[in-house]
Amino acid sequence: MNNKILVTGASGFIGYHLCKLLLKKNYEVVGIDSMNEYYDISLKEGRLEILQKYDSYTFYKMDLKDKESIDNLFEKYRFDYVINLAAQAGVRYSIENPYAYVDSNLIGFMNILEACRNYPVKHLLYASSSSVYGGNKVAPFSTEHQVDHPVSLYAATKKSNELMAHTYSHLYKIPTTGLRFFTVYGPWGRPDMAYFSFTENILNDKPIKVFNHGKMERDFTYIDDIVEGIYKLLPLAPKSNQDWDETIDKQSESFAPYKVYNIGNNQPVQLEKFISVLEDKIGKKAIKNYMEMQPGDVVRTYADTSDLEKAIGFKPSTSIEEGLEKFATWYKEFYNVEI
Repeated sequence: MNNKILVTGASGFIGYHLCKLLLKKNYEVVGIDSMNEYYDISLKEGRLEILQKYDSYTFYKMDLKDKESIDNLFEKYRFDYVINLAAQAGVRYSIENPYAYVDSNLIGFMNILEACRNYPVKHLLYASSSSVYGGNKVAPFSTEHQVDHPVSLYAATKKSNELMAHTYSHLYKIPTTGLRFFTVYGPWGRPDMAYFSFTENILNDKPIKVFNHGKMERDFTYIDDIVEGIYKLLPLAPKSNQDWDETIDKQSESFAPYKVYNIGNNQPVQLEKFISVLEDKIGKKAIKNYMEMQPGDVVRTYADTSDLEKAIGFKPSTSIEEGLEKFATWYKEFYNVEI
């Protein structure tokens, strides 16, 4: 297989795991990443070091805001597929640093869309988020539900990405697929995620912050399930449906070559249970500091993955016991600590 794939955010958590899978499947992968210092840069450098051992991997340090560099890259490689994972992540951080989200998630994505217009690709897949469901009460969250009430700027930028993608799918016939990820975790993860910071604090005898007094549920989705889903969707470029009717047809589809999927575990776990399993895998009890709900947070996430399963015959299924076991093992090796 000589298909050229661009993965943005390639040194990030999901980007790294996806690139590794694609390289093992014999794709030619070009990765770009700004290598910013939103979290511990040694993690990004460690991921990059592993990927650069593959002959069919090429890396560029590049920011999505740099339109000229993005255009030059597309002109040089003429990509078959683009998977846009680069984004400023984090719900709470978006409250403190809103402009970082405008720069990366809106301007950056616009530059990718324009490049795909000028240098046509077979399929553009891009990261959305479960956060687009905002304060929705009906669960499980379906791609057929309205997502017009975000509760964080991060969520608003991800919803904006879906709208921008639809526009380009319609105007320029670019097949686009949006992927609403649900609380991704696993080895080489992001230190700003709760399970990661919990592990660090537990091992250092520091209290962990348990928001909403632990009465929150998350559809924790193991990283291998996420990248397997992306890989299986890659050849499944959406097609235009001129007969599409919003009164009877799926809201996640369109008259344009456009589609949105949930990728989640379809099994929400209460935060207290998650912490209990993590304690078991670490072999040490947490000191818990119970706190009120934080602005921008939601009480529950829960993915309806029936559409995904129908499309590719696959849905995430790794249990938190298995996933956290693998994470704990990796953490011990990477940070050279005893668990």
